[in-house]
Amino acid sequence: MKVLITGSNGQVGSCLVRQLQNCTHTEILAVDRTDLDITSKSDVSKIVDEFKPNIIINAAAHTAVDKAETEIDLSYAINRDGPLYLAQAAEKIGAALLHISTDYVFAGDKEGIYSEIDAVNPQGVYGSSKLAGEKAVIDACSRVIILRTAWVFGEEGSNFVKTMLRLGLQRDELGIVADQFGGPTYAGDIAAALIDIAEAINIQGEGFDSAKYGIYHFSGLPHTSWYGFAQTIFDKAEEQRVVKKVPLLKEIKTSDYPTPAKRPANSKLDTQKITETFGIQASDWQRALNKLSNY
Repeated sequence: MKVLITGSNGQVGSCLVRQLQNCTHTEILAVDRTDLDITSKSDVSKIVDEFKPNIIINAAAHTAVDKAETEIDLSYAINRDGPLYLAQAAEKIGAALLHISTDYVFAGDKEGIYSEIDAVNPQGVYGSSKLAGEKAVIDACSRVIILRTAWVFGEEGSNFVKTMLRLGLQRDELGIVADQFGGPTYAGDIAAALIDIAEAINIQGEGFDSAKYGIYHFSGLPHTSWYGFAQTIFDKAEEQRVVKKVPLLKEIKTSDYPTPAKRPANSKLDTQKITETFGIQASDWQRALNKLSNY
């Protein structure tokens, strides 16, 4: 299996590289923004034509949700155009493209959990650019898996877990949003899910059921609020003696913490389809917090 990984220094990309390095009979080419500008069609075409991967995993994205509201062109260049060029290059050589998307493609106002067939209605530039990327890759490549995820955290990059641990050392009291709900998702579990899918495509080859291509949801269980997530982080941090003193956590509303971009009130994703199709279970985010000293 030959795998091209974009966004190799990000939260998921770094986990992909680490896990794939341990896979036998796998050759990887891991690139970050300094190695490959995915917004350059010619650069993408050149590297894909030269390496000739049978799997491309796109972990590159413009994920700065608030900055996206003003960095509109950049958001669409990275979240729509780059994936399109990767999809076109994949189609040219018969490779499969695995592409990461987001819960932000939904309005977040549904009662209950979001399935893959629910209507999309992004509320900001980030979600709109990611949805445009989904549509672009599906139109351009016949072998596409889109993995929508939410509330990603891991050892690399910036995320909610790291922010909580940092603020917990600086403050005695923290106000945490309690009216937004979702499934925290460990980046290492996203990487493992993508690798499982890639291996299934590679092993089955031409025998891989084309009906399995399409959109899947993958995130963590149990669903919780940001406040509940923070509570668990500090419970684990106290158990592991990562913090000497746990700050007082206070529930606040979304309206108490205004941001340039609107956040979905409901980011709960239904992961049943990926379990039934590939045997991949939802991310166990509580287990992933058992080694907080690594964050």
